[in-house]
Amino acid sequence: MNDAIYIQRCFDLAQNGAGQVSPNPMVGAVIVCAGKIIGEGWHRQYGGPHAEVLAVQSVRNPELLPQATLYCSLEPCHHFGKTPPCVDLMLNKKIPRVVIANMDPNPLVAGQSIRKMREHGVAVTTGVLEEQGQWLNRAFFTGIQQQRPYIILKWAQSKDGYIGKKGEPTAISGPATQRLVHRWRSETDAMLVGTQTALIDNPRLNNRYFGDRQPLRIAIDREGKIPTGFHLLDDSQPTWIIGKERAGPWKNTRFVNLEREHMMPALLQELYFHKKATLLVEGGAALLNAFLEQGYGDEIRVITNDRHLGDGVKAPVLPVGAVFMEQFSIGMDGIAIYRR
Repeated sequence: MNDAIYIQRCFDLAQNGAGQVSPNPMVGAVIVCAGKIIGEGWHRQYGGPHAEVLAVQSVRNPELLPQATLYCSLEPCHHFGKTPPCVDLMLNKKIPRVVIANMDPNPLVAGQSIRKMREHGVAVTTGVLEEQGQWLNRAFFTGIQQQRPYIILKWAQSKDGYIGKKGEPTAISGPATQRLVHRWRSETDAMLVGTQTALIDNPRLNNRYFGDRQPLRIAIDREGKIPTGFHLLDDSQPTWIIGKERAGPWKNTRFVNLEREHMMPALLQELYFHKKATLLVEGGAALLNAFLEQGYGDEIRVITNDRHLGDGVKAPVLPVGAVFMEQFSIGMDGIAIYRR
């Protein structure tokens, strides 16, 4: 029972790294001795010290480590990357017991750290709150196992099932929920909109409320319809335009010419190559439906406002087999999250 409590604490700590550590996993670590937490840490930024290292460094009395248990949301790394192997630190500090939620699917780790610790006499317990750990790091697991970004489809709809009026910008969700969307953006590596959404809404596609981190903006514009004065072509932050090259002194804007028939897999492959672990698709209806029809969309976030529009653009329909994960309310908006 106590193992689960401390692993849950690891998850809580790990979430502090959301949006900062991608494409690495979010990881939290807790060190416990005689029923008391003596050290904690989480992976704070990509390329920085790992959670286990920070947890060990936070222990005020290192002499307690040979009597302690280390809890970690993910198997400690086994390889030299931007940092040394964490498993060697565990052994050097003579920590006698390690409890892990998930085995690391990375082929460079994949159980090797667990095996090494056991060979050196460390008691290792695995699989504690394993399903919750997989959900926490669903983007990381998807990238390793499927070699593509984790895809989140998001839309806001009226109570009668419309995402907006035809041909005109329509605000559906309330101000507080819109701030939540900016938080989602801050935790996302890339965002995508279709041509009509770009033309009708003239979106900035940025994060304006939660730190300085900005996602990569992506818009489909095969025919060059987006006016140069629109936000998506202001060159203010990294942006990809799916379409033919346009003349201009671009510094942050890249034009990517992908074949229409194979656009989605090609785009996902390009994003994976550029270490973008998550893709948030914000619309419009045609683009969202295209993702759903082609079987893409690992997670679906639906915001439903209490008001009725009467007519307009129909919201996408949840795919068969969508699994409900959680639901909460913000003002007049209900937010439901599903996975496929």
